[in-house]
Amino acid sequence: MARTSTRSTPPAEPPDTPEPAGAAVPFGSPGATAALRAAGRRRLWEAVRHIRLKVTLLAALTATRVGATLLVPVMLASAIDAVRADAGVGAAAARLAVVLAVATLADTLEDVLGSYCGSDITAWLRHRLVDRVLTLGAQGQRRFPTGDVLARLTESASAPAAFPVLLLSAAAALLTAVGAVTALALIDWWLAVVFALGVPPVVVALRVFVVKATEPFARYQRCQAAIVTRLLDARQGIRTIRASGTAGTEVHRILGPLPELRRAGLETWRVQGRVSRRLAMLAPLVQVIVIGVAGLRLATGDITTGQLVASASYVAMAVASASLFDTVVALLNCQVGAGRVDEILTTAPAVRPPERPVRLPDGPGRLVLRGVTVHAGGRAVLDGLDLDVPPGAAVAVAGASGSGKTVLVSTIGRLIDPDEGAVEIDGVPVAAVPLPALRRAVAYAFERPALLGATVHDTIAYARPDATRAEVRRAADIAAADAFVRALPNGYDTLLADAPMSGGELQRLGLARAALTDARIVVLDDATSSLDTATEAKVTRALRRILAGRTSLVVARRPATAARADLVAWLDGGRVRALAPHAELWHDPDYRAVFGSGPAAS
Repeated sequence: MARTSTRSTPPAEPPDTPEPAGAAVPFGSPGATAALRAAGRRRLWEAVRHIRLKVTLLAALTATRVGATLLVPVMLASAIDAVRADAGVGAAAARLAVVLAVATLADTLEDVLGSYCGSDITAWLRHRLVDRVLTLGAQGQRRFPTGDVLARLTESASAPAAFPVLLLSAAAALLTAVGAVTALALIDWWLAVVFALGVPPVVVALRVFVVKATEPFARYQRCQAAIVTRLLDARQGIRTIRASGTAGTEVHRILGPLPELRRAGLETWRVQGRVSRRLAMLAPLVQVIVIGVAGLRLATGDITTGQLVASASYVAMAVASASLFDTVVALLNCQVGAGRVDEILTTAPAVRPPERPVRLPDGPGRLVLRGVTVHAGGRAVLDGLDLDVPPGAAVAVAGASGSGKTVLVSTIGRLIDPDEGAVEIDGVPVAAVPLPALRRAVAYAFERPALLGATVHDTIAYARPDATRAEVRRAADIAAADAFVRALPNGYDTLLADAPMSGGELQRLGLARAALTDARIVVLDDATSSLDTATEAKVTRALRRILAGRTSLVVARRPATAARADLVAWLDGGRVRALAPHAELWHDPDYRAVFGSGPAAS
């Protein structure tokens, strides 16, 4: 009983689409393609080991099916010879029925168990992929854009699902072919010799396909990811696009990789078509020759009529191994998909847990940066920066655009790690503090806070899921958010999807989240920029209460924000140019130029 192989997802034949203007998408070298294939193989075998028990049972079912399939021609020959001899027909028919039933049952159970194996592999890969993406943080976001991650999470992570079934199907096809050739040899060795002459061309054709099709397969998936990334970018800026009247331009930009996508698809189909044509001609030719030789051997009396029928069945089984080409195509797709998942899984996070964790002692929140250097875009954003923040002080971080304000505050809580230098909290390097403890010691509020969780309560209590409703309301009240939250349809239990909020309201929820965290250091990365003047003044008064006795840093892009701080750390040239009160610095025209209030230094 021949088994239909599980087909892969080779690129669908690309439509004859006109090529829009757009930048070409860069792709990997042959060496990178080979590395991708090798990484995919490793990841696929790791997936198989993850579900080894199910795969073992699946292999047993496959072996049973193959064995029963190989017995069918024997039972059929026996039944034919029994009919010709008019003896034992009932027993021969019963044996044939049992073998057919076993083969059918094994085939059905294979399909069911194979589906479970595929689901397990997909879920396992996706969980690992999501975990690694979150672990990589901002570093991963720069290297792997959102659309690219989405493509890997959906298309690439689902491709390996068929690997166990395909692998066993390939093994079954090979075992069936070997068994069929062995049976031909037992019937008449000339039949096996004739068939063996057609094997080398098949092996060469399959090898050529794997070598030539891997790179366009990978290129096709990369093009798809590039299109998704550009589409997501455009969707985020949809208001700007509509206001600018540039929808047509964006269509061309989004579809820029389409010509390369089409070329990769056509190249894959051309390689696949050439190999398919060769196999389509070779397989029937071998089958006709073997059956012709069997007919000659029957004429000379070397084999019986039943053996002739069995020979025809066995050569059909052996020739059916040429359909292994479909399985090879599918396996190649699994390999490329697993390789693209592996690219993310093997990317080392920039921020790693400390090898020798040190407990962060109780302290007032003294913050010290010593010789901190951070490179980005081929330049030193921070260059040997030194900063000593007194405990309990409110420090504004000011500087021209691109001076490294956000980079500096990101090093405090290890959102990024410096390339050189050290950051210390109360005398302990943050790199030595366990990440959970550091997250409790340093709280952040960002310019565009992410709404995480199901309800408004959940998003405020995101860092402290055990917080009571009273604690959440107190934090919201401090951030001047309680009034508008209670005005929502279900108050704090309102689903975020049902709670449209302005930019200022979103920022107040972010401030409430930071206020709820009992941290000794609070970092506000322009977290009040979307508030109107009256609300900002109210929030500022409330924050003074919660920040009393705590060290705080705020990224200041407005003079008023810097004026409210105890000290201003003025960044210039990757270092702290001055650490002084805003009133003292305001006399310097270069400092005023940071806020657009004076001429820049020549």
